[in-house]
Amino acid sequence: MSPCASKKRILVIDDSEAIHTDFRRILGPHQRRCQSDIDQLEEALFGSAPARATICDENAFEVDSAYQGQEGLVKIQAAMKAHQPYSLVFLDYRMPPGWNGAETLRRLREVDPSLGVVLCSAYSDYSWGELMREFRDLKLLKELRKPFNSQEVRQLALKLTGQGTSH
Repeated sequence: MSPCASKKRILVIDDSEAIHTDFRRILGPHQRRCQSDIDQLEEALFGSAPARATICDENAFEVDSAYQGQEGLVKIQAAMKAHQPYSLVFLDYRMPPGWNGAETLRRLREVDPSLGVVLCSAYSDYSWGELMREFRDLKLLKELRKPFNSQEVRQLALKLTGQGTSH
């Protein structure tokens, strides 16, 4: 199995296309940063080399999208059935007209109680205290306020998927 095949899978459940784009930019594979002049010239003359051009960013994630809670639940169920579960979910509090973040979280916990979830919002429809009383597990549930910082998102993802322990 190649190192790229073991990427951690993250599901973003949010009704905003821009948020999904941001998460992909922050968590997805990064382009090769240090291509030498000779590599650039070779690529310009002959095109990219087949095997050598494939680079795996070991801290990159496979990021998937759902735009409503119901769609997210279906994706999580399908991923579990296919034995390719998600490692983490970034979940919006507000996603009209469907389930809100708290209802989506209740449904996700019924399907996968051990799934890490980061609740994201600029609003506070629920107090963090209320959510903690209901869901209780601080290791599997975190909060992220919008607008969020790219570094904070990346650090949360690394930590909650177990990739941040060796750094």
